[in-house]
Amino acid sequence: MEHIAVLLTCFNRKDKTISALTSLTNARDAFLNDLKMTIYLTDDGSTDGTADVVKDKFPKVKILCGSGSLYWAGGMRNSWREALKDNYDAYLLLNDDTNVNISLFKQITITDKYCKNKFGCEGIYIGATIDTKTKDVTYGGSLFVNRFLATMKMLPINNDSPQKCELGNANIMLVPKSVVDQIGILSEGYVHGMADYDYTMKALKLNIPSLVIPGVSGECVNDHSNPYLKLMKLGFKDRVKMLYHPVGLDFKSQIFHMKKHFPIRFPLFYLAGWFKVLFPKLYYSLFYKNRVDVSQH
Repeated sequence: MEHIAVLLTCFNRKDKTISALTSLTNARDAFLNDLKMTIYLTDDGSTDGTADVVKDKFPKVKILCGSGSLYWAGGMRNSWREALKDNYDAYLLLNDDTNVNISLFKQITITDKYCKNKFGCEGIYIGATIDTKTKDVTYGGSLFVNRFLATMKMLPINNDSPQKCELGNANIMLVPKSVVDQIGILSEGYVHGMADYDYTMKALKLNIPSLVIPGVSGECVNDHSNPYLKLMKLGFKDRVKMLYHPVGLDFKSQIFHMKKHFPIRFPLFYLAGWFKVLFPKLYYSLFYKNRVDVSQH
């Protein structure tokens, strides 16, 4: 890979966005091989001056203006569509709150070589992230525990070799051009979350391997609070709003995902969504307390 496009979207996280871009630039500079990198950042209506600071500190970044209602999935599609206008060897999806490790590109190269040798093709390469303080794994690759229930378990860090996974978070995700030629970009229909899971599931159906890069690829705090604790405190109308809000329970994206990948389970899932709204305390005590971890953006 000689020239990659880096794709980001942001909204009012100026300091984190600058930190992410700084770590990315440092990793590129530390990589001994020649690697050209063009960065596409969709600023989805930030009011904290993110775009101006990025222009000042990283003048080569291509800044795209969002409508303010793109959220994560829409913002990433916006950046990706713009990058497709040029010819890149690969596309690196990066969350604006993720700081990559200095050795990221070396580890990607190792994973790419491993994938070609083992599977005879390029694949999707996912970077595992840890919490800055606790050092717990926050995002990465997962395997299904129960496909009908759509539950999954995140893979632990493996420092020795890449690990095959079935689902991946796009906090750090590299997609070679050969994969994009087969799958395209993130699917329409997702508002905020789930689009990265969908992407790796589409790859799985086409026998395109998704591999977790060896070791820790970066740091990203999982700062999502428990939504059901908030849901239980709201009135009925506000619970309905939270069910459908993109940074609430994002029911629209969830519905789309279930219809697409788990159609048999969809009726049960739809009823469960409204059960959460009608009986939030009962839902939490019966189902949420002990469920298998499912990471979101």
